[in-house]
Amino acid sequence: MSKTKTNIRPVTHRFALGDAWVTTILDGAQVREPLRPPFMLDKDDAELQAIAATHRLPWDRFENSYTPTVVEVGDMVVLFDTGFGPNGRDNGAGMLRERLAEVGYQPEDISVVAFTHCHPDHIGGVMEGDALAYPNARLVMGRVEHQAWTSGEGIPDNRAGNREMFLKIFAPLEAQLTLIDGGEEIAPGVVAEEAFGHSLGHMTYRVSSGDAQVLIWGDLTNHYAFSLPHPDSPVGFDDDKPQAIATRNRVLGQVADAGTMVVGHHMPFPGVGYVRRDGDSFAWVPASYQLWL
Repeated sequence: MSKTKTNIRPVTHRFALGDAWVTTILDGAQVREPLRPPFMLDKDDAELQAIAATHRLPWDRFENSYTPTVVEVGDMVVLFDTGFGPNGRDNGAGMLRERLAEVGYQPEDISVVAFTHCHPDHIGGVMEGDALAYPNARLVMGRVEHQAWTSGEGIPDNRAGNREMFLKIFAPLEAQLTLIDGGEEIAPGVVAEEAFGHSLGHMTYRVSSGDAQVLIWGDLTNHYAFSLPHPDSPVGFDDDKPQAIATRNRVLGQVADAGTMVVGHHMPFPGVGYVRRDGDSFAWVPASYQLWL
């Protein structure tokens, strides 16, 4: 047969969490090079090659995938992060809005858009042209995060373009924006938790329904092989690297010890899994059929 073939990969994933429904959607994926930076900034080539070989991965490039999450709880539909939006569509991303239809949602169905933080792959999809991409949604953002990007204080120089994007998008949206602190409930059973460091006011969101829980952790850690098992290794993507390292160790330890299910924006799709302790470090455990039992 002479037909051209391409790789096929899943782009949507749904499971029940108590009485809630959790859906992860692949906004897209991009191959980036090199691997260092952004990862393994404290490793030499030999160490990097050995770590990559352990995971059967190349050591000179990596795939960065982007996975927003939708949680339907009661009569509310909460979207966590918006992907790249229009700016990603020429480079393998920005597919979230159209893929919502594959799981039965329309943009108008979204009640709340909750942001973990304000990097481009999390806020770029707020707008579709000159209109709100999710026109009926209340926008929720951490107060510390909003203040940092608004003032520019503490924002690294390499994020100057990112800050321009933030100001352009959010300055006109004050009427739709609700600022929150850690511990606040944004929807029934959905509580924000502070996880500062990757960005200055980065938030995670804990979703509880009955006895079931999942922690939507955004960019707490950005790679299952080159960051999560090496929480003390500085990551170029982190805006406050010492704080990010402390937060990574704290939250990874908490979810490992409690056995909490997590969803990670950059974990291998569908982004759902667990963390286990591995000696003095941690390892990623992808979820499987326990989601259906």
